[in-house]
Amino acid sequence: MSERVRQRQVRTARQRGLLALNIAAIHATAILGLAFGPERDDWILMACVYPIHVIGIGISLHRYFAHRSFKTSRGFQFFLALCSSLIFGDAVAFAGKHRIHHQRSDTPDDVHTPLHGFWSCWFGSLLDSGYTEEEVLARAKDWQRYPELMCLHRYSRVPGIALIAIAFLFGGVTAAGVGVCLPICIGIHQTSMVNYFTHRSGYQSFETGDRSTNNFWVALLSFGEGWHNNHHHHPQSARAGFRWWEIDPYYWMICAFERMGLVWDVRRPPERLLSGAPDPAVAHPG
Repeated sequence: MSERVRQRQVRTARQRGLLALNIAAIHATAILGLAFGPERDDWILMACVYPIHVIGIGISLHRYFAHRSFKTSRGFQFFLALCSSLIFGDAVAFAGKHRIHHQRSDTPDDVHTPLHGFWSCWFGSLLDSGYTEEEVLARAKDWQRYPELMCLHRYSRVPGIALIAIAFLFGGVTAAGVGVCLPICIGIHQTSMVNYFTHRSGYQSFETGDRSTNNFWVALLSFGEGWHNNHHHHPQSARAGFRWWEIDPYYWMICAFERMGLVWDVRRPPERLLSGAPDPAVAHPG
């Protein structure tokens, strides 16, 4: 990919700098926690926090709030949003921003695209949403009628900071670093990996008018989010892996929630896409 365009920015240099410090602090705390020698309780805490990350990113932010791929109760909806907030995710803002991404995929106005270069794609969209608050909220009007979601939107960093502080208070730097910050770091890089590699390498099963690809290795490391070309072709589907070998653990979890009665009206791709999708295209163009 030879072309490169400047990433759209709406935040001030000071605001971006503060966010960069926050991200650096989370990574530094995780490294310190590992360096100080974590104990068994720290790994147990991580094992408890990591599922929050798993639910909070792929199921909550992406497949539910951004694409409404299933329905649920107001209580479970809040639980999903809270899981996202505990890892510094903002359900309302993510929904609006991600919907803009689909509308402007791989154009200069897409803050996620690798067209901006590796670092801008990997970290730039974390430092600057690229869209004003008004633009983002205009794409997330469906969620603004819930006061509890708007409260989490206004104070989106409070739950995550509180979780780190509580872990530090009771378990020191190893609990805060390994138990909480390490899963957050993993989540950051899993998301950035999807944004970067599934618009650069892999195969295209569908013509979507952008550079989205399906990438097995990304899917393996991101619970199924690597089937990105499938997703861009049918974004409202709770299922991203269309073929038997396109493993999609996020979809399996949604199915488990469905069997438990926590979610319903799960949106799935048409049968023709599951049985008659074309063979993988040759390597991604560009």
